[in-house]
Amino acid sequence: MEDHSITVSNRIVSMKKYLSLVKFSHTVFALPFALLGFTLAVVRYSSENVWYLLLLVLLCMVLARSAAMAFNRYLDRDIDKKNPRTQGREIPAGIISPGSALTFTIICALGFILTTFFINPLCFYLSPVALLVVLGYSYTKRFTSICHFVLGIGLGLAPVGAYISVSNQFDWIPILIGSSVLFWVGGFDIIYALQDEEFDQSLGLYSIPASLGRRRALLLSRAIHILSGLLMVIAIVSISQTYMESSWLMWLALGVFVSLLVYQQLQVSVDDLSRINLAFFTSNGIASVVFGALVIIDLLI
Repeated sequence: MEDHSITVSNRIVSMKKYLSLVKFSHTVFALPFALLGFTLAVVRYSSENVWYLLLLVLLCMVLARSAAMAFNRYLDRDIDKKNPRTQGREIPAGIISPGSALTFTIICALGFILTTFFINPLCFYLSPVALLVVLGYSYTKRFTSICHFVLGIGLGLAPVGAYISVSNQFDWIPILIGSSVLFWVGGFDIIYALQDEEFDQSLGLYSIPASLGRRRALLLSRAIHILSGLLMVIAIVSISQTYMESSWLMWLALGVFVSLLVYQQLQVSVDDLSRINLAFFTSNGIASVVFGALVIIDLLI
C-alpha cells in the first residue's frame, strides 16, 4: 500500500514537471478561439457527434501545444541556460532531461496526428502542416525577426482548425478570427520580447526589439494591435450578418477584447517594463476567455 502511494506521488510530481515544462496554463490564450471556431461550425452545420468531436478538438489543442512548447524548451536549452531570466526553466535547471523533453515532443506530435485521423480527412491531411508551423516557430528567432508572427500563425490556426473539424471545409469567418489572433499574439509577443532585447543582441538572435530597438518595437506592437482590433471588428460584423441580425453580447465581447489590447499597451513604456507579466499573462488571458465565452454564449442562445 505504501509502495503504491509512493508510485502515485511520484507520478503526480512527474506530471507537474511536464505541465510546467509546457506552460499548460498558457493554453488559455488559444483555447477560447478554438472553441469559438468549433461553435461557429456546429451552429451553421450541426453535427450528430458534437461531443465526440469536441473531445477530439480539445485533445488536439493540448497535444499540439504541448509538442510545440516542449520542442521549444528542448531546442532553446542552451540559450535558456545563458539567459538569467530563463535559467530556472526545467531543462537548464536539470528538472527534466533534454532527451525526455524530446521524447515527450514526439509522443505529443504523433498523438496529434493520430487524433486528427479520427476527426475527418481534411484535418488529417493538414495536421503535418499545422505541426510544421507550431514546431518550426522554435527555429525562427535564429534567422528572422518576424518570429513573433510565426507564433501568431500557430495560435491563429486554432479557430480555423476547430471549424474544419466540424465542417470539413474552410470558411472566411474563422480565417478572419484567426488573422486577428495572429496579430494579437504577434503584438503581445513583441512586448514580451522587450525583456530580452540586449540578450538577443549579444547572441545574435533575431527579434523585433533586438532589430528595431525598444521604442520602435513598441510602436510596431501598437500598430499591429490596432490591426488585430480592426480584423476582429470585421469578424464580429460578419458573424452578426451570417448567424443573426444583431447581438449586444458580441459587441460587449468585442469591446472587452479591444479595451484589453489598449490596456496592455498602457502597462508598458520605453522606460518601464516592470508590468510586462501583467500585460502579457493577465490581460491576454482575460481577453481570450471573456471574448470567446461571450461570443459562444451569444451564438448558442
